[in-house]
Amino acid sequence: MADNIARVFADAIATDPTRPLLTWYDDASGDRTELSGATLANWVAKTANLLVDEVGLAPGTPAGVLLPPHWQTAAVLLGCWSAKLIVTDTPGDVDVLFAAADRFDEAQSWSADERYALGLSPLAAPLRQVPAGFADYVVEVRRHGDHFTPQSGAGPADATLLARAEARAVELGVEPGARVLIDADRYTDPVDWLLAPLTRAATVVLCANLDPARVTARQSTEKTTHTLP
Repeated sequence: MADNIARVFADAIATDPTRPLLTWYDDASGDRTELSGATLANWVAKTANLLVDEVGLAPGTPAGVLLPPHWQTAAVLLGCWSAKLIVTDTPGDVDVLFAAADRFDEAQSWSADERYALGLSPLAAPLRQVPAGFADYVVEVRRHGDHFTPQSGAGPADATLLARAEARAVELGVEPGARVLIDADRYTDPVDWLLAPLTRAATVVLCANLDPARVTARQSTEKTTHTLP
């Protein structure tokens, strides 16, 4: 059984880093963003370098993530796990906190040394106004390198998360190499929408505000082979 998230991610994109790995839709805004494995890996590396080189975090450090399913959330989570951090969404003391624009008020109840805001805007546009006490994630992360070499060994929570992910992949019917359509509003746990597909080297079409009338067309256009029930 896999016990290292960074290795699972690397293995998932190794065969063809250019293929679309994560395609994001928001049917309310019309936003569509497609990331190849190589492109997502660059964002992951930049995030891990931000956490390790700039913030100076060590393995086992707690990181708060108040973000919905989104391609930028995938970069943040995989960056944290590559840096061997412990990700939590339970309010408390953390060394770094990532928060979506609609959760800034909730973030005030957290104690965090470093805070990053994410507007989750199309084309990763910067925030028009950054709230006090926060830095803009997409601005800060772009300054960092495209390559990151994780420390050897698994992160503190990797084995537990991957065991859950492998079990959920079976429950959800995700086959190896599948292309999976996922309703982001129904499947909010990253174990379901991110890690379970990665354990099967599957690619993901992640849709927020999914319009039921568009499901059939999207399955055809994106050539999906499985839709989460």
